[in-house]
Amino acid sequence: MLSKQQEALLSKVQKPARYTGGELNSVVKDKEKVKFRYAFCFPDTYEIGMSHLGMKILYGLVNAREDAWCERVFAPGTDMEEEMRKAGVPLFALESSDPIKDFDMIAFTLQYELCYTNVLNMLDLAGLPLRSKDRTDLMPIVVGGGPCVCNPEPIADFFDIFLPGEGEEVTNELIDLFIEHKEKGSTKLEFLREAAKIEGVYVPAFYDVTYHEDGTIEAVTPKETAPAKVKKRIISDLDSTYYPDKFVVPFIEIVHDRSVAEVFRGCIRGCRFCQAGFIYRPIREKSAAVIDKQAKSLCDTSGYDEISLCSLSTSDYTQLEDLVKKLFSWALPQKINVALPSLRVDNFSEELMEELKKVRKSGLTFAPEAGTQRLRDVINKNVTEEEVMNTCAQAFKGGWTSVKLYFMMGLPTETMDDIVGMADLAQKVVNLYYQNPDRPKGKAVSVSISVASFIPKPFTPFQWEPQDTMDNLVKKQKVLLENVHTHKIQVSWHQSHTSFLEGVLARGDRKLCDVMESAYRKGCKFDSWDEHFCFENWMAAFEECGIDPTFYNNRKREFSEILPWDHLDYGVRKEFLMHENEKAHRNETTPHCRLKCSACGAAKLNGGHCDAK
Repeated sequence: MLSKQQEALLSKVQKPARYTGGELNSVVKDKEKVKFRYAFCFPDTYEIGMSHLGMKILYGLVNAREDAWCERVFAPGTDMEEEMRKAGVPLFALESSDPIKDFDMIAFTLQYELCYTNVLNMLDLAGLPLRSKDRTDLMPIVVGGGPCVCNPEPIADFFDIFLPGEGEEVTNELIDLFIEHKEKGSTKLEFLREAAKIEGVYVPAFYDVTYHEDGTIEAVTPKETAPAKVKKRIISDLDSTYYPDKFVVPFIEIVHDRSVAEVFRGCIRGCRFCQAGFIYRPIREKSAAVIDKQAKSLCDTSGYDEISLCSLSTSDYTQLEDLVKKLFSWALPQKINVALPSLRVDNFSEELMEELKKVRKSGLTFAPEAGTQRLRDVINKNVTEEEVMNTCAQAFKGGWTSVKLYFMMGLPTETMDDIVGMADLAQKVVNLYYQNPDRPKGKAVSVSISVASFIPKPFTPFQWEPQDTMDNLVKKQKVLLENVHTHKIQVSWHQSHTSFLEGVLARGDRKLCDVMESAYRKGCKFDSWDEHFCFENWMAAFEECGIDPTFYNNRKREFSEILPWDHLDYGVRKEFLMHENEKAHRNETTPHCRLKCSACGAAKLNGGHCDAK
């Protein structure tokens, strides 16, 4: 329930429903009857955060406990923040409207490096010191999870705990431990000492980092109760683990306004640029019967008219055709659409195409990633031009008229021929459409080229590679545009300045904590939004701290160098990543996991089991 002071702000801002709470399926508890209060923070706007599956899972998981209450917190829009600061209203949670500084734990999900300054802004807006060392009381403990935690060093000084890996089990273990220490009257240090003993808990203050004169890391030394390496946590059995039977239904439209059914975790493919494909290993599938039951429950309790299947590569799910038939048996009579994102061109069957004809036709999206076969071999995409064309031909015969092609620019060993190849491939798809005698009469084809700038990421075979310079990326964008000769092809790309900063933060070390705070003090926030991003302020922050950002971005790292994230264990062997890097420079591919196990090592985290075997 909003206070009168909070309520008075709503008439002064856009989209006041972002801040009211009270949505269908939101959870309100008596705070006097719970032992633990948990603020789940998403460092971006309500519309983006409410689309995130991880938040939905952990929100339901914690609230399933009688002794705990999880509430949602999002980064307020700039208009709301301005009004909150003027009125002296601290950051509050949606369910109770209570200030989050009074909660036991504040947990941020870190999905994207350019949200880091929003974390600092939210801590400041809550009335809390930014640095962990300055928050001396037991509560609140500030925790970080999500994919960016595979290298949290650029923000290590602001967090008490990071949780590498999957959160379903470790979250409950951490809550149990906190309640025990809160009731005992423990200090923050006493709690952290015990927390560091839990597998999958990383306490950054318990590690000292020393440097060589050239700026590279000399050693990362554990102290107190910290292990030399922190292993990520994973869930072994997806069929039996917690999954929500209802989602909070927002009052306003969000980015992904639909139910989501998770089908499996991990990826068999081994694309060398793809961080998610490595950090979510080993592969674990959920059975079709369980997915079908969960999807139906979500639609029944939430009223959504669309269910989307969630995975890194949906068409690699071994029971996909059986699952689609199960879903269609009840979804189509109720006029519920079934969306299948993340399809691959090399296993897009005619049977699946026939099933998809039964639902609303949206544009099909495929990801060749590179414009030539040589470069696709370098990145281990294992997709041929022939497969792209055959799949598009199937789609056109099935009545589709819109295709989006995802590419990356700035990949290792890339030449201008590879850039021209993107335009050439798109033109071939256009030509293919008009060669189809059964194409819909009077309808033109639309082919979109969406180009992301390649960013080397931790725990990938390309983690040692330099990122392409901003000047080179701009030249390549110009060459791409010059080689598109029809209005039937639209081209879009990421801004090189934001890609540059993302690359620095992705592979940075603890020295960047000072840069982060300096940039925030200079007004940086919502850096992932073009209208808010201020590259000049970031460069001023680097200069103020005496740090050259190109040190992290534009130099090739030696295999012998200690990387900022080497004390975290995500299962994949470093030697395997080195071998994959060497194969990339020889234009050699590696078969996907179901064709041949490459002994990446990730199965050790699951008792040696991987569903790809």
